[in-house]
Amino acid sequence: MFSKIKKTILKDDNGKNLEVDLKEFLDHLNEYHKTGISTHTESGCSFTVNDDFRNKIKKLYKDK
Repeated sequence: MFSKIKKTILKDDNGKNLEVDLKEFLDHLNEYHKTGISTHTESGCSFTVNDDFRNKIKKLYKDK
């Protein structure tokens, strides 16, 4: 069975928009940004990854 792709648009630290697949993005956060504070950059966008950001992405994934 195929899972539904859950996409959303996130606004980065500089106000730029980036469309992401929430499952892929969450998997990446769990692998490379699991704890502490770090910076994720993708397609010219930059996100400060901390507990609040991780929780926001988890909630978006669960609610979609």
